[in-house]
Order: sequence, then C-alpha cells, then structure tokens
Amino acid sequence: MAERTAAPEREQWTGQYGFILAAVGSAVGLGNIWRFPGVAYENGGGAFLVPYLVALLTAGVPILLLDYSLGHRFRGSAPAVFRRLGKGFEPLGWFQVAISFIIATYYTVIVVWAIRYIGFSVDMAWGEDPAAFFTGDFLRYSGAGLSTDYVGGIFWPMLVLWLVVLAVLALGVQRGLERANRIFIPLLAVLFLIMVVRALFLEGAADGLTAFFTPNWEALGDPNVWIAAYSQIFFSLSIAFGIMITYSSYLKRRSNVAPTGYVVAFANSSFELLAGIGVFATLGFMAAQQGVAVGELENLTGPMLSFATFPQIVSMMPGGPIFGILFFTSLALAGFTSLISILQVVSAAFQEKFGLSRVQVSLLIGGLAAVISLALYSSTSGLAVLDTVDKYTNEVGVVLSAIATCVIVTLGARRLPELRAHLNAVSTGHVGRWWSVLVGAIVPIALTVMLVTSLSTLLGERYEDYPLAFLNIAGWGTLALMAVAALVYTLIPWRRPVDDFTPEPLSASQEARR
Repeated sequence: MAERTAAPEREQWTGQYGFILAAVGSAVGLGNIWRFPGVAYENGGGAFLVPYLVALLTAGVPILLLDYSLGHRFRGSAPAVFRRLGKGFEPLGWFQVAISFIIATYYTVIVVWAIRYIGFSVDMAWGEDPAAFFTGDFLRYSGAGLSTDYVGGIFWPMLVLWLVVLAVLALGVQRGLERANRIFIPLLAVLFLIMVVRALFLEGAADGLTAFFTPNWEALGDPNVWIAAYSQIFFSLSIAFGIMITYSSYLKRRSNVAPTGYVVAFANSSFELLAGIGVFATLGFMAAQQGVAVGELENLTGPMLSFATFPQIVSMMPGGPIFGILFFTSLALAGFTSLISILQVVSAAFQEKFGLSRVQVSLLIGGLAAVISLALYSSTSGLAVLDTVDKYTNEVGVVLSAIATCVIVTLGARRLPELRAHLNAVSTGHVGRWWSVLVGAIVPIALTVMLVTSLSTLLGERYEDYPLAFLNIAGWGTLALMAVAALVYTLIPWRRPVDDFTPEPLSASQEARR
C-alpha cells in the first residue's frame, strides 16, 4: 500500500466577494463574446431568448447549485467529492478533470490569438482582407491533419502565456486565483462596457439590434433551437466539468451558497446579453457601410466572427484601432480568467490524489498541458484540431458528465435530499423541492435527448467535412482518452486521506426540511 501523507489545511477564499468574482471570471469567457450572439441570431433572434431563459432556469441554475452543494459539502476536488459519494463514483470526477485538462490545452491558443490581435489593431495589420490574413498570414492554416509545421507568431506568445498561468496557479487560491480575478474582472467589465457604448452610437447600430432582437417565433418549434439554448448555457456557465465543484470547496463553511449561485448565473447571462448588443450594433454598422442587410453578412459565429469580421469592422469605423484594442483586450481577459479556473480543477485533483504541492502540480501537470497545447495548436493545422476537439468535448463529454452527475447523485448515492438540506442550511434563501425535481428528472431527461441528437449528428455525417480518420483521432479519440484516463487514475491509490471524511452534520430541523 502506498504511503499516505496527512492532508494540509484546505485553502479558502478570503470571503464571498472573492469567490463571486472568481466564479464570474470562470463563467464569463470566450463563449459569451463570440458564441452567444451568433447562436442567438441563427436560432430565432429575439425568440431565442425564450428557450435560453428556460434553459438557464431549468438546467443552468439547478446544475450550478448542484455543483456548489457537492463541492461545499464534501470539501474536495472533483475526484475526491465523487469518491466520498461512493468509491465506485470516483471515475466521474477524473472524467471531469480530463475534460478540463483538454479544454485548457486549446483555450490558451485562443487567448494568444486575442493578445496578438491587440497589437494588430494598432496599425490594422490585417490589411484589406482580414479573413485571408487570419487563416493565411497569421495561422498559415493547412487544413485538417496533424501538422508538424509550427507558427512562430503563436508558439512563442503561447509559451509566455503558459508561464504566467502556471505562476498564478502556483500562488494558490487567495494570492493567485482570487487576486487575478479581483484585478481582471472589474477591468474586463469596464473595457467591455466602453466598447458596447461606443458601438451603440455607430451608424446602422439600430439595424443590427433589430436583427438581433427581432423574434422568429416559428423557430421555437424546432428542437434544434432548444438544444442550442441548453448547449449555450452549459458552455458558458462552466458547469458539469469540475470547476464549480472545486471553487465552492474553497468557500468557508458558513457561506451563503445558493444566493451566490443566482448572482453568478445571472451575471453571466447579463454579460452574454450585453455582448450580443455590442456585437450586433457593430455588425449593423458593417452592414450599413456595405449597403447590405445584416442577414447577408458572413462569418457571424466562432473564431471567424472575432478574428475576421471584427477586424474588418475596425478598419471601417472612426477610431477603429481604439475599438479593436478594447475588443481584443476584453476577449483576452475573459479567456484568461476562464483558463485559470479550468486548470485549477486539474491542479486540485492532483494535489489531493498524489500529495503534490501547488508548485509541483504547476510544473508537472501544467507543464504537460503546455507541451500538448504548443504541439497541437500552434501548428498550421491547429484551427481544425481546435475546432474538432472543442466540438466533441463540449457536445458529448460535458453533456455526458452532467447526465452522469444527476443520475449518480439522485439514484446511485441517493444524496439529493441531503444536498438540498445542505444548501438550505448554509443559505439565506430556501431551495425548494422544485430543485430536486429538476436535477433528479427534468434535467437528465432533457440532456439525454440533447446528447442523443448530438451523437446521431456526429455519427451520421462528417463534422465540417473533415476527413474521417482525422475526426476519429481528434474527436472520438479525445473522448476515448478521457475515459481511459478516468479509469487509470481511479486505480491509483490516494497519497492523502480521502475516505475518512465526514460531512458537517445537519440538525434535526434541517433534516426535516429535506
């Protein structure tokens, strides 16, 4: 039997405010700025806000509270929490760690793109054809494959970014994560608000907002629109892959957990709505300059929206370089705060399982993630690899994790009443039986439908017409690697005590309120 070391005293946030900023920093990321506006526009415009709000209330908030209750009650990383629910459930914790690890490897490259584009904005280095500049001059994109030809303009900045990220992780919860978020989240809010206000005064902004908010009510009858809404909520709230479990485990035992979850959820959605307003006001300006309707514009989603369409807008507008600097700085800050939260999931798990220090984990695990990131995503085929890994990880891996969490908590460990009682014991607001119904039945059923739909699409047609061999390696291969890693790490003995943990007892009155 491996020698075990005593568990050190668990780190904690300095207070509720520090936790809220960190949780908002994790939730507000790249998906808010470049994904939500395009998804909303493609799925009914203003009408999309209906399924989006339903998804927020019926899945986003309930799963967020579930993550909070698990982390706060069982005081550990994702693998430790699920093991404390039952030894057979530990693999799910490691599966969530694997998801976070994979996402971290490609998140860095997008942050690097944004940082590089801050500099490009100064003299509008993308020229007259920003799309060609992005895929050609900048990425030197060679198509789907596993290229060994690396792009120096991405490789070296990514190396520097990784050093900064690992330094933040090594500093710990208070001096690293909390301090970074206390600086960057207010800065992000100010910069992004300035950008949105500027966008609202552009010529054609009203047309862009009309296109964004005009409802297509017929879209509400399309199941894919509802699936898109639930996908967006999970993508943007950082739920079901260990982040909020890990973050809430650092809360003090007497913390107002449930109201904090509501604040984080609605702060995230408010930022998404603000991003939609800013982005489409700007697109309205672009359409006015070209003399076309907003609906006739191209590249309104994903990386092309941020790195092809927006540079083109910057080139057209008065004071464009300043607008470009504001936009790409906001994008970089949002990506960075999400990145450090994702890596903390991995860091916490390895600290607890193997008895490693923060610095050791930063060097070993963070170093491995950095090597993979540099090898896969700074090559000329990096865009296709990123696109595929992101698609399969989020639409299959994260959704499968959420379903498994609901089923395990409800049927496997039968801890749902206990978790609701815990939330009520530490919160000023009462969490009613509606939460148990949603987590125990409605959410897993809805997510199962979503997962089956995604799987049938991915199995029935080649994603983006990429070669089948490439999809099998970058897509299905990534999911298989996550599953294998989850099983392997479960089999390794814990170096720190994990099973001798007893949750804080609930009083008789709290038990009665289950």
